[in-house]
Amino acid sequence: MMENMAREAYERGVFNGLWLYAENGEIVSKGAYGFRDTEDKLPMQEDSIFQLASITKPFTAVAIMLLIRDGRLCLEDKITKFFPELTAYKDVTIRHLLTHTGGIPDVDDSTWLTELWQEEKRIPSNSIVLRYLTDSGEDPCFAPGEEFGYSNTGYCLLAEIVERVSGEAFEVFMKQNIFEPAGMKDTGIFHIRRDGAPSDRFVRNLVLEDGKYILPGDSRSIENYFEVAEDGLNGCDFAFTTILDMLAWDRALREETVLTREEQRLMFTPGKLNNGKDIVYDDDDAEESYGFGWAIADDEDLGLIVSHSGGMPGLGTWFERGVDTDRAFIFANTREYEDIRAYWSFAESMIAVSRGQEPEPIVSIEDLTVKNPDKSRWESYCGKYEHPEDHDFAIDEVFLKDGELWAHAFDEERGELTFRLYPIGENTFGRKGGYLELKFDDGCLMFDDYTCKKL
Repeated sequence: MMENMAREAYERGVFNGLWLYAENGEIVSKGAYGFRDTEDKLPMQEDSIFQLASITKPFTAVAIMLLIRDGRLCLEDKITKFFPELTAYKDVTIRHLLTHTGGIPDVDDSTWLTELWQEEKRIPSNSIVLRYLTDSGEDPCFAPGEEFGYSNTGYCLLAEIVERVSGEAFEVFMKQNIFEPAGMKDTGIFHIRRDGAPSDRFVRNLVLEDGKYILPGDSRSIENYFEVAEDGLNGCDFAFTTILDMLAWDRALREETVLTREEQRLMFTPGKLNNGKDIVYDDDDAEESYGFGWAIADDEDLGLIVSHSGGMPGLGTWFERGVDTDRAFIFANTREYEDIRAYWSFAESMIAVSRGQEPEPIVSIEDLTVKNPDKSRWESYCGKYEHPEDHDFAIDEVFLKDGELWAHAFDEERGELTFRLYPIGENTFGRKGGYLELKFDDGCLMFDDYTCKKL
């Protein structure tokens, strides 16, 4: 079933990547579709090496657990023990970093690192996060333990702690203490934008711009090319692996090769806030919590499920383990999807199958588009519109092109955008690049609870 779904998704232009699903350590389904290079000359293969993005975080948390086992760290150690200059974060502990409850500003939410890269013409090392926290002017997001606030910076600090305590480069520590013992022969921490790819088996993530797939570093969008500026970071990202190595990792955890069952249980325990409540990881899924580098869910039928997603420009990844049912699923899409609805319906269906559920069909914007719509009022929708004052996205102009309705917009991260509007209701329109719905009525345009008057 998964192979048929992946083939359909590839043929419909919403999947370029790899997957593997296993039960009780036995592969049920695996495969690869698409290409791993910019010229479409190197086919994606089952041994292609892809970037995990934030699925790196569970591995970083494991490194911390190993140092705790050796007595070289404690969960309640304050980070100023290692970074005395971070006086604004003097009450933040290692536990806070692991559970994203330290109030550490996320470097991903700032243009500081990208601006530094452009100014100094170099990709900085992971220690740059210390300079970010002291020099950027960013204040703590909240007091330690008061809230959950996902922070890549916090995991970069954990990687720095691993280096300072172990006396080894993070890349070396991870390889010798985690990847090699787990039998992950093709896995490591790599910085291919800074140092180059060690082989052509490495997959290059691509973004879609002006109808062409390009490297994020060649994009005009800050949202895309920040990937290059961040390439020297550790802990939060930049582990590369294969689908077979991820199965080996699942088995290593099951067989307690790297961590004991008790250590894993601690990692899989929901973190708590100062008020005693469990962390809520995803506001859309109040049942999902967060432990040490893992999202945690207790499914009525499947029991304990631990997972993590990952995302970078041109990349989406997912790793899930059914702890009680002995299931493992790894998925990677390595090119930006043109139609967000089609992609997510496909990805969610693959996850559903891995959980023994019936998948939903792939649904694209074309599937939702009204057939033979009444276009008599479309010309009245055309024109310039006012911009919301407190929103980072604005529709600037609506116009007709080849008989279809189009929009020109400004996006704080992606810059100027021009996209077709697809009729999905009488006066309601959607677009391929997002879930945004636009509604026209009485000389105004409405979206995201904003009403913008026509100028």
